[in-house]
Amino acid sequence: MINKKRYLWSFSVALAGFLFGFDTVVISGANLPIKELWNTSPIFHGVFIMSMALWGTVIGSIFGSIPCDKIGRKNTLIWIGILFFTSAVGSALAQDPYSFSFFRFIGGIGVGASTVASPTYISEISNKENRGKLVALYQFNIVFGILIAYFSNYLLQGVGGKVDWRLMLGVEAIPAFIYIIFVFYIPNSPRWLILFKKDKKRAKNILSKIYQSNLVDKKIIEIEKSISSKSKENNFFKNYKFPLLLAFLIAFFNQLSGINFVLYYAPEILEAAGLATSDSLYSSVSIGLINLIFTMIGLRLIDNYGRKFLMYIGSIGYIFSLFLIGVCFLYNLNSSLLLSFILIFVASHAIGQGTVIWVFISEIFPNKYRAKGQSFGTATHWVFAAFITAVTPYIINKLGNNPGVIFYFFGIMMVFQLVFVFKLMPETKGISLEKMKLN
Repeated sequence: MINKKRYLWSFSVALAGFLFGFDTVVISGANLPIKELWNTSPIFHGVFIMSMALWGTVIGSIFGSIPCDKIGRKNTLIWIGILFFTSAVGSALAQDPYSFSFFRFIGGIGVGASTVASPTYISEISNKENRGKLVALYQFNIVFGILIAYFSNYLLQGVGGKVDWRLMLGVEAIPAFIYIIFVFYIPNSPRWLILFKKDKKRAKNILSKIYQSNLVDKKIIEIEKSISSKSKENNFFKNYKFPLLLAFLIAFFNQLSGINFVLYYAPEILEAAGLATSDSLYSSVSIGLINLIFTMIGLRLIDNYGRKFLMYIGSIGYIFSLFLIGVCFLYNLNSSLLLSFILIFVASHAIGQGTVIWVFISEIFPNKYRAKGQSFGTATHWVFAAFITAVTPYIINKLGNNPGVIFYFFGIMMVFQLVFVFKLMPETKGISLEKMKLN
């Protein structure tokens, strides 16, 4: 019964990841129809149409720790659902590129804030034995949302004629509404109650539902001790340079792998390789499916084999696949061969960076600064994601039918990631949040 409650609350919160994945990738199906409808320039299309949601994620991730600490993880998660719902309806009904960009921006704020609030909340109701698996549920829901978005785009193609893209975007309102209902019934984070509300009684009641009775008082003492031991350390950026460096680098390399480049522009990339529009959308579904399968494998492995083990597998897979994708474009090889290497790339991301990033960042900061540290790491992630997505249309336009050069660049960056994992990245598996000493 204890485990069931913890899993239920974690899964409910992780549904924000589903909305994240759906919201960020659903635009791939609307990309070309919107470009034709409003006849925008490559720069305008990249900055305002395709990446506006990502600029929203930057804002949401930078400031997401403020509501997390002030009004609580739970209330922040509820507002995130409201932002997703508003964005879905508004984007579907937009009559011009400016209002469309505004509502995509609103959804982006929800995405950015969810990358702070969801992993923070789940890590704070988990124990050291299953923290990796439970936090990684957020990533599982991200890739599940990505798969459903690709599949939804494929099914809705042509259903509404020239406005099928509006259906693709508007359908997100349904899971957003369901998510809002779910998070209304989760409890507040017990660590937040103790740290920010000084409400030990409510915290004890919640802890009694997720820990055995003989462990509850011990856990409260651990939490209070971790808070008091850090009470004199008020300069976050001065006293936690190493975890800040770790959060920055894992987020930096996540985006310099090129994952958003592939996920956002999969249909366009595959069309450049010679696939018809309908075939490229169908192939995008296979990308989403591989992403989901290997994320599930990552979930099974992360608490048993550790975070570094998965990062090693992912880094090597990245390097192998990215250079071969570049070769396929350089020598104009068979499009099916290209798709195979893209699928290996996505699998490498899913089992490595995809599974690890949100878990790792949520673990390496102390209770007092967890939301702030999560905010720093996710802000880094989204700044680079927004930049890469914004310049992609310009790069594709310049490179024409041979975008392979950019994959060589991503491959080189993944060599540097492998060095980072080997030299700097600590193993956090099996260590309680209160005993994590990385500063």
